[in-house]
Amino acid sequence: MWKVRWMRGALGAMVWTAAALGSGHAAAKWPEKPVTLVVPYAPGGGTDIVSRLVAQKLSERWGQSVVVENRPGANGVIGSSHVQKAAPDGYTLLMVVGSHAINPVLMKSIPHDTVRGFTPITRLAISPMVLVVSKSNPAKSLTDLVGAAKNQPLGLGYSEGQTRLTGELMRQAGNLKTIPVSYKGGAQIMVDVIGGHVGAGFTSVLTALPHVQNGTLRVIGVAADQRMSLFPDAMTFKEAGLDAVESLNWYGLFGPAGMQNAIVDQIHRDLQQVTQDPALAKQMKDQGATIVLTPPAEFRTFLGKETQKWADVARRGGIQPE
Repeated sequence: MWKVRWMRGALGAMVWTAAALGSGHAAAKWPEKPVTLVVPYAPGGGTDIVSRLVAQKLSERWGQSVVVENRPGANGVIGSSHVQKAAPDGYTLLMVVGSHAINPVLMKSIPHDTVRGFTPITRLAISPMVLVVSKSNPAKSLTDLVGAAKNQPLGLGYSEGQTRLTGELMRQAGNLKTIPVSYKGGAQIMVDVIGGHVGAGFTSVLTALPHVQNGTLRVIGVAADQRMSLFPDAMTFKEAGLDAVESLNWYGLFGPAGMQNAIVDQIHRDLQQVTQDPALAKQMKDQGATIVLTPPAEFRTFLGKETQKWADVARRGGIQPE
């Protein structure tokens, strides 16, 4: 009998040891080769800049190269689909912005499921959408601009899903007479706002910043709860009486669906470490981004709420998928 008990005990110990090793194996061994970080937008944009900052720090921490690969097209869909089809081993990752959650609202056909097709790792950072006007615009504050737009048409430039829906949310919140004007990119909006061809435009902090710095544009509104140190004179929409207008552009890190929890958790922990670097934190702040590092489960919940929020805005505005 004692032999049977001994064998059972030994077998149990072996099973426990194997399980313990198995659960820690991915985290202990990964990464063993270079990691590809796909950015589904053109080089030089905000997502590309943020991705390269993070990739450099993770490369140093992991002792493996983190290679940023740009796969632009279809507002992030082409690069995202590439990652969705990759092996869920952590060696192919994806960095996107808020349009990832908005694409299903505005696009009739997407070759992947933006929720079930990916493993959410973290919402790395957030940066509010901003409303810009030309330096010569007679409106000196957001309150002035909103007041004028209640009585006369205001051309409002947008370049992609979130900027379009942010403009629609502003119209709804203030019952304004805005006229949406579509552009292929944020840079062209800046040109036309500066030239007086369109009254105002929603864009990212990174797109607006160089024009504000050279004195040709003013940020007149910030779609967040608090003012920004970069644009201290720009009011929040809440200050102007439009409480509902919050639109945070976010940088989200994903992998293909089915990634091991151990790898996801390791990436999140390592990001917590590398983003403590003062130089990295300053670079992010200088670009108007605040590091948040939302935990994976919380990030998944956020994605569902974000898609529903913008779906409701589109429905109220009669905006149909195209």
